[in-house]
Amino acid sequence: MEVALYPGSFDPITNGHLDIIERASKIFDRLIVAILVNAQKQTLFTVEERMDMIREVTRPHVEVDHFEGLLVDYARRRGVHTVVRGLRAVTDFEYEFQMALTNRQLNPEFESVFLMTSKEYAYLSATIVREVAQFGGAVDPFVPPYVARRLREKFQNRRKT
Repeated sequence: MEVALYPGSFDPITNGHLDIIERASKIFDRLIVAILVNAQKQTLFTVEERMDMIREVTRPHVEVDHFEGLLVDYARRRGVHTVVRGLRAVTDFEYEFQMALTNRQLNPEFESVFLMTSKEYAYLSATIVREVAQFGGAVDPFVPPYVARRLREKFQNRRKT
């Protein structure tokens, strides 16, 4: 059984992420969407909230998990040798290329598979989605309805406090 990891912060999960998940699910028997927990990075949603949103908007055969530390260490613990990464632009490639080579240095059996984003999501990032939501813009074209609702709730609650 071919298993792959799709790591990221997913704060929040976007339609671009879902595009990569859907396409990777056709390549691999099982896909683990793994949320990287970085204590130095301030996120809008908690790990639990992000896991809930991902579970709500993905297929049942997609597993959702979280980890701290190095991806190669998490992959080793899970017995997984392949990571899936989405590429939007040349700047993504440069960063992902560095990460792939670093991961291979740390674990020579670790492979990186890159999927080019679909053209309709080439500009999309979770950062852009958070910014649009923060200022009350419509995020419906960028995220699934459940995530859009959670974003509206999150920012409504912040405005009240």
